[in-house]
Amino acid sequence: MLASGFEAEVRALFARGDLHTDLPSIRCVGYRQMWSYLEGEISYDEMVYRGVCATRQLAKRQITWLRGWEGVHWLDSEKPEQARDEVLQVVGAIAG
Repeated sequence: MLASGFEAEVRALFARGDLHTDLPSIRCVGYRQMWSYLEGEISYDEMVYRGVCATRQLAKRQITWLRGWEGVHWLDSEKPEQARDEVLQVVGAIAG
């Protein structure tokens, strides 16, 4: 996210002056940490660290939530070719 211009995006939002940390959009993972950095509450390195931690925590919650779904098919990110083939198989079955 940082390499893709995330800091510039949040700086532009921060500069508007009409947004604050109580808004759901600013409480999202990444935005909250960058906002704290821009307010001078934390260092850049701390912002990166907290952003990574928050992302990991969110991913763990999402996985826990998805495990409760029946019929979910998990793709192995360590085997991208196999994952691609499985996706194409499902798309082919849907397309008929």
